[in-house]
Amino acid sequence: MHERSSTADLAAVLRSELNRYPVGARLPSSRALMERHQVSPGTVARAIALLAAEGLVVSRPGAGVFRAAPPRPAPAAGDTSWQEVALSAEAGVPPARSADASGVLRALATPPAEVVDLNGGYLHASLQPEQAMAAALARAGRRPGAWSRPSLEGLPELRAWFARDIGGTVGAAEVLVAAGGQSALTTALRSLAAPGAPVLVESPTYPGLLAVARAAGLRPVPVPVDADGVRPGLLAEAFAATGARVFVCQPLFQNPTGAVLSAARRPEVLRIAREAGAFVVEDDFARRLVHADAPPPAPPLAADDPDGVVVHVRSLTKPTSPNLRVAALTARGPAFERLRAVQAVDSFFVPRPLQDAALELVGAPAWGHHLRTLAGRLQERRRALAGTLQRLRPDVLAPRLPAGGHHLWLRLPEGTDPQETTAAALRAGVAVTPGGAYFTAEPPAPYLRVGYGAAESTEQLVAGAERLAGVLGGTA
Repeated sequence: MHERSSTADLAAVLRSELNRYPVGARLPSSRALMERHQVSPGTVARAIALLAAEGLVVSRPGAGVFRAAPPRPAPAAGDTSWQEVALSAEAGVPPARSADASGVLRALATPPAEVVDLNGGYLHASLQPEQAMAAALARAGRRPGAWSRPSLEGLPELRAWFARDIGGTVGAAEVLVAAGGQSALTTALRSLAAPGAPVLVESPTYPGLLAVARAAGLRPVPVPVDADGVRPGLLAEAFAATGARVFVCQPLFQNPTGAVLSAARRPEVLRIAREAGAFVVEDDFARRLVHADAPPPAPPLAADDPDGVVVHVRSLTKPTSPNLRVAALTARGPAFERLRAVQAVDSFFVPRPLQDAALELVGAPAWGHHLRTLAGRLQERRRALAGTLQRLRPDVLAPRLPAGGHHLWLRLPEGTDPQETTAAALRAGVAVTPGGAYFTAEPPAPYLRVGYGAAESTEQLVAGAERLAGVLGGTA
């Protein structure tokens, strides 16, 4: 039996048997539990730890495990109505802050087991390198000084690895280790733009970016994208009209459109930003989500940027696990010192055991094998989802499908309500994301975002696409 399911099963049995013991009574010994349930010492220890975390038992070293006293009843709810005044005290005084996390919370929601998940933004457990990560974490725990405080910038070896991974002229001294891509984006925007300032963003764009910008008191200004990425002419006009000093973009497999910034536009974007005296924050989230049938991707914008125009964000989270929150935040010149200071104030540093585990993972032979396997499986999943939609509702698919990332951007027929469609799809047993949250204002057309990384299998993806097509009315 899988060790994790063994632990859960034993914990469930012990939980159901607790009423046999009075409060304070000693439970059977670990040896007795091992013999009775035919499990390992580790399984017993983890099951007891689960019950202890739930407050059901108390473990006393050298004495045993005892049933805990029942929890005290919850206190009566207090009166928090005063907070309505306190939290709105800034209303009308620029810059007003608003932490609208609706788009982020929707992406992080876990649908019921019977629902096909085309909403999630992380890889299903079957696509994650679980064994390699477990081995890396175990090795990290045995490293000398594993629990000592790391430097504020991050472990030198990990910074050097990120610099090599980004390539070009980027050096280790220009890399700051951050706690995941979302944290890195937060640090970048708070460091580079003053509250109340405009910040240019692609339209549509990742809702987590819009939430970060608004929570920092910034004003997101949309710049439309097409199949070749952000449109340079409109970008130049937006810089001139707003005086913005920051533009945030995803040049590779943009979320949600999947667009790749074309070779002709790459130098144009950097030239326009440089002439505007502005930074380009490059969110390179999909670098390790390239499919097996894709041509080699272009290098990051940061790889050839001696003047420090580009502030680069790269995370290990997307190709591994939502729990491996380790990323690189790269900048040159005074901007790096600003980023370093803001991150130190916010979070001090990324825990060393997590950095060590990341370093162990990317340095192991299993890392390359995982990336090759993931590239093939993402290709299979894209074909399963897109192929079913092509058969049943070809009108909603873009002419050019992305060969990277793990989502598709569907344009619905005019007059369709994405919110109603999303609700109907959920009733039909498939979770999708309405497109409105990806725009800074009203969307120009009805859209849905559907992902193929979080579902359990290609069979589930086919079933989910069929259910969605049924909600949309079958073949157009």
